[in-house]
Formats: sequence, C-alpha cells, structure tokens
Amino acid sequence: MLERRPETRVRRLAAIAVAVVGSILAVAALVTAFRPEAERFTVTGLPTGVVGAAAASELALRVDVSGHDPNAIRLELDGAQVQGVVEGDDVVYRPGVLPDGTHEFSAEIPAGGPLGFLRSEPGATESFTVDSTPPTVQLDPTQPVRSYREPVTLRGKAIGAQLVSVGAVSAPAAADGAFEITLPRAPAGVELVAADAAGNTTRTPVPAIVELPRIRAVHVTAHAWSHEWLREGVLDLARAGHIDTVQLDIKDEDGVIGYDSQVPLARESGAATSIYDARAALARLHEMGLRVIGRIVAFRDPTLAEWAWHAGRTDWVVQSPGGRPYSSKYGPIAFTNFAHPEVRKYNIDLASEAAALGFDEIMYDYIRRPDGSLSSMVFPGATVDPIVSIAEFLRESRDPVHDAGAFQSAAVFGIAASRPDQIAQDIPMMAAHLDYVAPMVYPSHWNSGEYGVAHPNGQPYDIVLRSLEDFRRITQGTGAKVVPWLQDFSLGVTYGHAEVRAQIDATAAAGIDSFVLWSPVVRYHL
Repeated sequence: MLERRPETRVRRLAAIAVAVVGSILAVAALVTAFRPEAERFTVTGLPTGVVGAAAASELALRVDVSGHDPNAIRLELDGAQVQGVVEGDDVVYRPGVLPDGTHEFSAEIPAGGPLGFLRSEPGATESFTVDSTPPTVQLDPTQPVRSYREPVTLRGKAIGAQLVSVGAVSAPAAADGAFEITLPRAPAGVELVAADAAGNTTRTPVPAIVELPRIRAVHVTAHAWSHEWLREGVLDLARAGHIDTVQLDIKDEDGVIGYDSQVPLARESGAATSIYDARAALARLHEMGLRVIGRIVAFRDPTLAEWAWHAGRTDWVVQSPGGRPYSSKYGPIAFTNFAHPEVRKYNIDLASEAAALGFDEIMYDYIRRPDGSLSSMVFPGATVDPIVSIAEFLRESRDPVHDAGAFQSAAVFGIAASRPDQIAQDIPMMAAHLDYVAPMVYPSHWNSGEYGVAHPNGQPYDIVLRSLEDFRRITQGTGAKVVPWLQDFSLGVTYGHAEVRAQIDATAAAGIDSFVLWSPVVRYHL
C-alpha cells in the first residue's frame, strides 16, 4: 500500500471542516426559519418625557405577562436583577427613589433546557430618564406700588425652569433662566412657581409689593356726609392738613347701605338707600387728594337678619339653642350668621362693588361673633370653630377686593390681642388676609389694670402705647400693618384736644404713623 502524502491529509481535513461548518449553518438557517418571532411584553407606567422627582417616587412599572408564568419573569434595572410583585396579569416593579440620569428596565423569561436555543422567549426593554433637581429661583427686587389698581412686573432668574407662574398668569423662562411676568395687579400672599420639563417645581413667596400709604383719617357716617355742615367740618380738617383720608360708611350698624347699591340682595332686602351719592362723594374727596376708606359693618346687620328670618331663611341668622334669633344688647335680631355662604357673599359683593366704584380701602367692622357665652348661640351649618370661620371669610374676600383695586382691613377689639376666643378674633390668623389690622384701642374700653395701667381712661397715652406694642408683636410675619382706631369721644372722662393728642403721640411712639379717629357725632379735636 502506498503511503499517503501529508498534503492529501490536509485537504481531506479541510473538506471535513467545510462540511461541518456547512452543516452548522444549515441547522442555524433551519432554526431561524422555524423559530417563531419573539413576543414582546407590554410595559406601562412610564410617563412621557423626563421623569421628575414626584413622579419618580411613585413609579409603578407594569409588565403584562398574560398567558405566562409570572414567577418565571426576570426583571432587571440597569443590569441588576430586581424583584417585582404579581398583581393579576401584571408583574409590577416599584423602584422608589432613583438617582438622576438614564435608567434601563428589562423584563424577560430566560430560555432554558437543552433545546432552549430553539425557543424565543418574550421580553421587553424600556429606557427612561430621571431628573429630580428643581429650578433655582432668584427674584429681583420690585419697586413698590401704592395701589392694587397698578400692574406689577416681576423679573428674575429661574435656572433650569421652563415656565414661571403666579396664580393664573404664566411666562416662559429663557435658556439662561431669565423671566419677566406682568400681573394685572400687585399680588398678596402668593408664590411664584418655577417648573422644569420634568415637573419639578420651586415655590418662592412673592414679597409685599403694595405699600400702604400713611393714613390719618376720621370716621364719617352716611348721614353726616349728607349734612353740609358736618361734611364741611371734615373737609376743613383736610384743607388744614390734619387728615389725608376719610372713612365713609358703606353699610352701618343698622345694616343700612348709604348709597344706592346695585347688589341684588341689598335691593331685595331694602338695605340700599340714597343717603349720599357714592360716585359724587368719591370724586370730590379724590379731587382734594384724599383717600377713602369704605366701612362695612359685616355681621351686625339687623336689616338683613330681619328680612332673612321673615323670608324663611332662618339659617342666615345667629340663633339661640332654642331655635330663636339670638337676642343681645344690640337688639332682638341683630346678628347674621357669618358661617352661611350667602351672608358671606353679600358682604363680599358689597365690598367688591364699593372697590370698583373707587373706594381705596374696604374696612370690615363687626367681623366677629356676638358677645356672650358661646354655649348660648348657634351658627346653623357651621363646620369649623367661629375663630376659623371669621378668618376664612377674610381669606375669601381678599382676592375679590384686591381684584377690584382696594386694600382690605378689619376693625378688631383691643382685647382680641390677648383674648381671641371672647369674640372669635384671632389676630394673627385674620392678619394673614389683611393689608392692615385696625384695633379699637379706645382708652374708655379697657378695664383697670390692663397692661399694667391703673386707670386706662385717664391714662390714654399709656394704654394706647402698650396695647399697640402688643398688636405689633402678634402681627409680625403676617404682612399686615397696624392702624389703630383712636378715641375722640367722652365716656366717663371728658376728651378733647389733649387726650386725642396723647393717643396720637402714643401711636407714634409704638412705631406707627397712621390712625383713624372715631367720633359718633363726627366732630373732631385735631
């Protein structure tokens, strides 16, 4: 037998190798031809776009595994196996807090067994990006304005923000974060909200922009304004430079509206009158450079209370536990129910109307519950404590009054600084919704020994100074100023120029440059 040459063996081995490779390729082609196309799982729960901090913490990635063994599903996040829970036909994975950046989530049933390569198991892979960093906001200082009738433009930078907004007004932020947003009036108690594409937000309180002008005012009733001699006496005070503001009654202690209000309930109840012409009065006072405070006696309102009671709207009236109108020193049926939405709306409608007419300020008086034990009175429909309800009324009223262009204030008892429960006047709670608080610190209304003053009525400087220092202390941080009511009437002690001046000096010593004088006969010692 002839010996084979080495090159023959090489050629033979090469031929065998080619045959083997060909067989493998043929088998692979056969497998490819007959293997079904891979089924894809459906993954839900991923928000569109970048996921912000709030959405990321609430993510629930749901894999629909209908028709498969949920326990065979392998989940991975960023290449590491994670554990889901079975909820019906879904396997759910809640990642919780995730670092910023792009993440990859996958779900599959691993192929198994010697013929696993012949099978194509279902799976899914999804990517998403987390951005939990909120914008950085810098609000530029804004020049104060002196009226809610003036528009205000806010400027600054909101780095990383897409949009900035204040209430319903919004504006885009530039690439460098610069923004400019113009509001129809100066805001009060609001925040500027800067939002990025991921929904992350930064809230920045907008500081007080309206600067309350100095107030040196006297109280004038509707009838006094209609009386030429009394009216001219008040205007003479202005001509002499003693006052810069007039407080003119809108609705008085009898519930009578001094001018022909167009508020429907004012007309239906008979409260609207023609004692004076509001437009003419405002025009004359404004021509003299005077500001006008419109006083609304809110919840002491015999006119509305009697009309409502006899019209079958008894829940509009404060009642006794026996279901009768609450009787007090103010009369057998004097107080309306501050908790009733229609009663609140009536007063707010009057305030808004007056502000739109041109009153520069709205001051609510008798914004309280009646005097007396709380157990002796019922407020139908009330769901919160009277203290909270009174403050909530002021919150409801603030925007309508500001939108109509006026400041909002409230006359309060002097004792409310230390005894808020006595008539439901929590000063800090109320002040949060006011431009200023107007405490009635009349010396004649204090008991002996209050604030360490032995005889308050005979020591007007001492009692006014100490009580106003207390009011300034408890209103700090509320944004509201303090403008006191001072006494220009005699009750137990005769009051004249010296006593009025002592109170004004005490007000100044307390760091307050404003005041309102009360005289029931509208004659003043200035």
